[in-house]
Amino acid sequence: MVIVGVLAGLVALAVVVALYRYVWHRLVRDTTADGSALRRAGSALFVVGPLLMVGALVGERAGAPFWLQRVLGWPGFLWMALSLYLLLAVVVGELVRPLLRRWLERRAAPVAGQATALPAGGAPSPEARSAPDGGPSAEARSAPEAGAAGPAAAEAAAHERGAARETAPGKEPAGLAEGPGAPGTPDGGPSGPSGPSGSSGPSRRLLVSRLVGGAAAAAALGTVGHGTYQVLRGPRVKRLTVPLAKLPRGAHGFRVAVVSDIHLGPILGRDFTRRVVDTVNSTQPDLIAVVGDLVDGSVHDLGPAAAPLAGLRARFGTYFVTGNHEYYSGARQWVEHVRELGLIPLENARTELPGFDLAGVNDIQGESQGQGPDFGAALGDRDRSRTAVLLAHQPVVIHDAVRYGVDLQLSGHTHGGQLWPGNYLAALANPTVAGLERYGDTQLYVTRGAGAWGPPVRVGAPSDITVVELASRQA
Repeated sequence: MVIVGVLAGLVALAVVVALYRYVWHRLVRDTTADGSALRRAGSALFVVGPLLMVGALVGERAGAPFWLQRVLGWPGFLWMALSLYLLLAVVVGELVRPLLRRWLERRAAPVAGQATALPAGGAPSPEARSAPDGGPSAEARSAPEAGAAGPAAAEAAAHERGAARETAPGKEPAGLAEGPGAPGTPDGGPSGPSGPSGSSGPSRRLLVSRLVGGAAAAAALGTVGHGTYQVLRGPRVKRLTVPLAKLPRGAHGFRVAVVSDIHLGPILGRDFTRRVVDTVNSTQPDLIAVVGDLVDGSVHDLGPAAAPLAGLRARFGTYFVTGNHEYYSGARQWVEHVRELGLIPLENARTELPGFDLAGVNDIQGESQGQGPDFGAALGDRDRSRTAVLLAHQPVVIHDAVRYGVDLQLSGHTHGGQLWPGNYLAALANPTVAGLERYGDTQLYVTRGAGAWGPPVRVGAPSDITVVELASRQA
């Protein structure tokens, strides 16, 4: 098994290196001169960026000094998102590239036609010398007159005719034939003929590469910039009504604010926590449910960042269950710390509230530390005539919830995919990626979460705090 794991890791590394080389080739090598400052800078970026990304990942998981995690976190994780969208943009550019090349070729076609009408040296062909009426052209007729007037007049007439040809409509722009990238130019662009025109082909390839590469880079930067803003501005409130068959009339309209995946760490800190708390409190919920992945780091490093959680306010309190990232960060210490902040941990436990039972189970990652979910302890001896609402970080435990007669499970974990097209990958590992779905007699709601893991970027999966309003069918 160890050998298989090593081989799989080497294959994955080879694939990543090949993809990076492909993107570098399209964005740097194909658009810059050999040995130029731009090529050296672009190549350095494609070396330093991946190193910072690996450093950010390893530093966080290995518990590196927190100051070092913060130094590596921003550039490393942003590069992770940027490299994804650079790859996607370059792939899309491969579809645009031939279309742009054909457009430029059609645009240059009149030039090729004009070139074939003129023999070497630029002298008009016999056909060109003929006037429309079949007689000598005006240019031909003027030749004897110019000769009769003397050599100086003949030279002036020839100069005028040459200038007229240079400015004639349809002449190819100089940038395509003699601009950067033409054969022998000092920018080191592609050289050698590539088509009938010999000199226009290479410069056209360079122009296409620069246009497509520039558009790809701009699209990737714009996407990551907007996605970063989506995270840093804080989550938006989403509201949802869930009818429950057994919920009594007295509990109709009970509002639960569901908060998940805040991911406090080297990037999202105290200010972000305060923004989340203010947003939750503005909804005036009856109960607050924090369903895991609160932190990415130790209590020692992130205790101050989590402190604003003490300001959460709800009539029936704030409840907390662990997520998988708590078990990477010292789950036992965090459970005790959130208790000190006023949150009520539900560790495979249940409490009775007016109209329904609220239960919570540990995350399945806790099995590695002997602290996994125990549905029997949380739900085994309850009165099944009462409505049961379960807090569980990962949606995958929905099948256990169905077996124990849960009416509604509230989960997070998926981030809704966070970075499109990550939602398709998340769908392979989770029964529901985001939203409300029914499994037998049990409904499952999955929030996209309030924060972000890794890159502080969201694309196609906006963050949210969901206010779930319980509705009684008897009301």
